[in-house]
This record gives sequence, C-alpha cells and structure tokens, in this order.
Amino acid sequence: MRVFFIGFGQAGGKIVDMFIEQDKKAPVRSFRGIAVNTARTDLMGLRNIELKDRILIGQTVVKGHGVGTDNVTGAKITADEIDSIINTIDSRGTHDIDAFVVIAGLGGGTGSGGTPVLCRHLKRIYREPVYAVGILPAPEEGRLYSYNAARSLSTLVNEADNTFIFDNSAWKNEGESVRMAYERLNDEIVRRFGVLFRAGEVGKTGVGEMVVDSSEIINTLRGGGVSSIGYAISEKVTKSAKQKKGFLGGFSVKKKDNAEEVLTGEDKSAKIIGLVRRAMLGRLTLPCDYTTAERALVLIAGPSDEMDRKGVEKSKSWVEENIAGVEVRGGDYPLESSKIAAVVVLASIGDAPRIRELLEIAKETKEDVIRSKERRVTMFDDDSVDPLFE
Repeated sequence: MRVFFIGFGQAGGKIVDMFIEQDKKAPVRSFRGIAVNTARTDLMGLRNIELKDRILIGQTVVKGHGVGTDNVTGAKITADEIDSIINTIDSRGTHDIDAFVVIAGLGGGTGSGGTPVLCRHLKRIYREPVYAVGILPAPEEGRLYSYNAARSLSTLVNEADNTFIFDNSAWKNEGESVRMAYERLNDEIVRRFGVLFRAGEVGKTGVGEMVVDSSEIINTLRGGGVSSIGYAISEKVTKSAKQKKGFLGGFSVKKKDNAEEVLTGEDKSAKIIGLVRRAMLGRLTLPCDYTTAERALVLIAGPSDEMDRKGVEKSKSWVEENIAGVEVRGGDYPLESSKIAAVVVLASIGDAPRIRELLEIAKETKEDVIRSKERRVTMFDDDSVDPLFE
C-alpha cells in the first residue's frame, strides 16, 4: 500500500519521521511523507524528513513559535494556509498513492486544530481515502489537553474516512520518563501501521497465499468512525521438525516426513490462532468493546514456511464470531523475519469507554470555564478610584 503521510504538529511530525526512517531501510519504498507545524523548533528536530518536506505555517500570526495549545488558532491558521499545504503535497506527487494518512496528537494546538481542516480539504480534492491517526492525551496531562482532544476528535470523525485512535493512558508504564515513554509509544504506532500498510508487497520471500492488498484495507475501513488495532508477536521461530535428519538415517523417510508435516501443520495453525486471539483480546491501540466492531481485518506476517492457510481461515472465523458485523478480511504477508506477528484491525467501533470518559471530561471542563467567568472578580473592581481615561 503506497501511503502519503502528513505529520501535523509535534507528535505527528515525529511519528512520520519514524515511518520515513523505516521506509528507507525497506527493500520496497512505499511511504512518502511531509511534516506541517507552526513551531520552527519542532520541524528542525526531525531527522529523516527532507527539509523541503517540512512546512512552517502561521509565521505572520505566531512567528514560528507554535500556537500554545490553542487548537482554535491552529484550525484557523490551517484554513488560511491550506492552499500552500495542498500545493506542497501535489508537488511531491500523488498520482500513484493509495491513501493519505494524517497523524497528530489531539491534545495540543497545531495538530489538534489543523488535522480536521486538512482532512476536509484532502477529501474534497482527491479521490483516494483520507485516514487519520489521532493520539489521545493521558488524563493526568491536564484537563485542557482532554478538552482539546474531545473537540478535535468529535470534528475529525466527520472529516476523515476513518480515524485510528492511540490512547496514551493505556500504554504508559510506571516510573518511565516522559521522553522514554513518547519514544516507546511512537515506536508501537509505527510497528503496527508499518506491518499493516506494507502487506501485499512483493519482496524476496514472494507473495502470500492470501494476499492482503490496499483494496482489502480500504474496504475494511470504508464505514468511517473510530478504529483500533491489536498486535501480537511470537517468540523466535525454531526450525520445524521436518528439516531435521531422521533418527534412522534414511529408512522410511517419506512416511516420517508426511507424519511430521501433519503434526507441524497443526502446530502452525494453533500458533496463528493463538497470536490472533492475543492481538484482539490484549492491549489495543484504543481499549474498546471489540464486540461492537462492524468490520475487521486479520493479517499474519512472518517467515513464509510458517504461514498456514488453515490457521488464517480459522482465525478469521473466530474474529467473525466475536464482532458485531460479518465482514472479516484477512491474509498473510511473508517476510524475512525470525518471528510471526498478528495484526487485527477492528473497524468502526461502536463503544469505547475511554472516548466516553474523554467527552465527559470535556463537558465538565466547558461548564467549569463558564462558571469561572461568571465568578471572576479582580482587585480593581472597586469604582471609588477614577481611571485616568475611559
């Protein structure tokens, strides 16, 4: 899948920078990316996105210093400078891409405000689907960030073709520094989406038996709304028993190989089914009620000799039994690796407690702001002293 990434704001820019780094190491180049920001220092901190692909907006308004967590200003600046952003995207080439993916932290100012605006214009201009990856702030980051995220998300779900959510609070580890936490969380995002978007590539290991191409992903995500991704990885894969020499050194080799092949085949199926269960029931990018998902996609990636059609089919059936809808797509993605990974996309989720909590926090914050304005008094409200002028 050929993807055009747009990193909006500090968080989005860093993640796209990591995607470009991953793409440079891959045998097939599939990703293209730019970074958009109102803060010059954030753009200068990127390492893999070329300088010509870093766009500074709002210079006449905020002088390159960012919008200070004001996402209304972020949205206005983006709307005012949307033509220059679209022209930059056009100049990088869009004729061969399969989808746009806009990535942003939803609790800040630039990405939170600008992403819905950009998604609206991309959908208006291009035929390719426009997806968003939104990172939710943890509650302890402050109510302002939660309020920003709620406003941004409630707008974004109506502007993007589908919105993937990554919840920081579900992935934090105790005692971890802020810098280490963000690096690890960004790495988790890039690993999951990297496997998903690269599915269907033709590499040294050939093509999978059940190919997951861009149309499979696009059809899974076509319902809109909010989606979550599960991911699980196996221990290092050991060589199968059939590759070892027989104990009798040549007697009844064919019979023994056939028996072992049946046993290892069953083992491969069980391993794949177990991985898919772990991916779906384990830590999702957005903790949610998976039984409310309308569609799903199951992808198994790893060494070609560990791919098992029966295991993939059984995994798809198990996922179908556990979600609200009946559309479950899936396949395998052979690659050079010593491990097997399972990716499960749960599309168009009907219920996620974290989002309900976020919207509730935003509602309370708005009410508190209104009350505080009504109660506001200052030391200089006394009219006994006349001002110099009115």
